[in-house]
Amino acid sequence: MNDQLDRPVKRFPASLVWVGATALLCLFFVFASVPLVNAQSVNNSGIKQGTQRYTSMLQQVFEFIQSHYVDEVNQEALFQGAMKGMFDALGDPYSVYMGPVEMAELNENVIEGTYGGVGLYISKKAGTQPNGQPYYVEVASPIEDTPGWRAGIKPGDLIIEVDGQSTDALSLDEVVSRLKGAPGAQVQLRIRRGQSMEFPVNIVREVIEVPTVKHEMIGDIGYLRLISFSAMTLDRTREALESFRSKGYKSLIIDLRNNYGGLLNSAVGICDLFLEGGVVVSVKSRVASENYEYTARRTTQVPAAIPIVVLINGSSASASEIVAGALKDRGRAYLVGARSYGKGSVQQIYPLINDGFKITTARYYTPSDVNIDKIGIPPDREVLFPQFTLEDEGILEKLINDNRIPAFVGQHPRASAGEIESFAQELRAAYPLDLSLLRRLIREELGRTEMAPIYDLDYDVQLQEGVNILQDGSYPNLLQTTKTLKQLQEEAAAEEDAAA
Repeated sequence: MNDQLDRPVKRFPASLVWVGATALLCLFFVFASVPLVNAQSVNNSGIKQGTQRYTSMLQQVFEFIQSHYVDEVNQEALFQGAMKGMFDALGDPYSVYMGPVEMAELNENVIEGTYGGVGLYISKKAGTQPNGQPYYVEVASPIEDTPGWRAGIKPGDLIIEVDGQSTDALSLDEVVSRLKGAPGAQVQLRIRRGQSMEFPVNIVREVIEVPTVKHEMIGDIGYLRLISFSAMTLDRTREALESFRSKGYKSLIIDLRNNYGGLLNSAVGICDLFLEGGVVVSVKSRVASENYEYTARRTTQVPAAIPIVVLINGSSASASEIVAGALKDRGRAYLVGARSYGKGSVQQIYPLINDGFKITTARYYTPSDVNIDKIGIPPDREVLFPQFTLEDEGILEKLINDNRIPAFVGQHPRASAGEIESFAQELRAAYPLDLSLLRRLIREELGRTEMAPIYDLDYDVQLQEGVNILQDGSYPNLLQTTKTLKQLQEEAAAEEDAAA
């Protein structure tokens, strides 16, 4: 199959475009130098006339500090501080200055495709909490089959301490540097889950290799889980679809949950497998020459007659939202789960000498011409996992700290389904929690030393709903009732106006 998509040849001039949210792992960039321009060309490009005055003042202050500060000043440290301050002033968690250490690590990751760490995508909100305190670092998603995943860390967990230091006082980059390190070394975390549950987690770092696609059949349904959007995602997806075709699949579930993004081209390529021509996503920048549309080819790998359900949740971000938004707006899929994360911006990486920076350069828009930044994509059918009460959290915290499940697994490393069920019933008598949750916790503990299961129909209510929709014959009628994201945003705006 030809890899060339039917879309404009024009590309961003500076770098390969990354649309993943701020995370522990930052791979797949192509770097280009920052263009150096004089004051006259800057003014001619439309930037405000005051630019030259401010840059002159910065230079004067820089020189004044060097000559008048009471101690001798490290010029590089002064420069790095000024750069960091400028990017912090943007109030954009995705636009950051990266010093030599961060850039070196990024280059190593790009070249080798691996790094030493714990395998967590993390983020940190800008600003402060309502109580005036800084935010803690939040886990966006663990990378499957990594130390963080095997330790049971979940999306939405807060990392409140790393090696005894509170993360509210650390920048995201500082937390990243503490989590990454030599394979075999241990890092100590303290996790907060829900409103009050806290517990320690000790993790041994490993070499992290990021998976991209997993697939399996559920009866005659092809189940395709896209874990990340890397340079290999499109090829791996094609292989999965070919496997489904050889097994006679009748419908398809695309699982984008906990997928925190990746390459824009990868997301567009995935959409191209399902859409017959037309817009996939448009990118809009302040620079008119960088505004363009990605469009799909007129042939697909998946026939239009194949029904598609897409699963999303609050950790489906950026490139995942491009795919979900395109398939929804084009009427090609029915969305099930929870509202997505809401990251509708595009970043590029620019190196300087030994350092560099990542900056938001554009926003992307779905085929119905809406941007979902800080809004997210609502599912066509919302299906939520049961919410823990404060009482439930206390019970679960006690279960974790009592170490009952690891002790059972230590004695029954190859427990059968019957043994799992029996132990879950025993646990429920002492820890009154949902039985399917207890079974899942036991299975997860059993899987700590093995590959993660492809899916879990016993506990996964969102996947259950997707399967039911494809099997009960309701899919065609449901798809006809869906609305584009533009229609939904217009309706929401009209409701706000009416209430005002």
